[in-house]
Amino acid sequence: MKLTPELKADIDAQDYETLLRKWRFAQVGDQMFQGESGEYYAEAMAKKKAEDPEGAVRASKRVGWEK
Repeated sequence: MKLTPELKADIDAQDYETLLRKWRFAQVGDQMFQGESGEYYAEAMAKKKAEDPEGAVRASKRVGWEK
């Protein structure tokens, strides 16, 4: 998906847990995670995780693997 300024701002505004929840439970082939937007989404998650690794672990435990 093309990365528009609006989409970039939306990704930037979300916290790690929200991004992780969308990433983990998205349908296979979700356009958000393909192309430019997918690359930026992954970079944003990695940056937020690196800023607070312990918080990322806590978020992962809260999110879990089942809806």
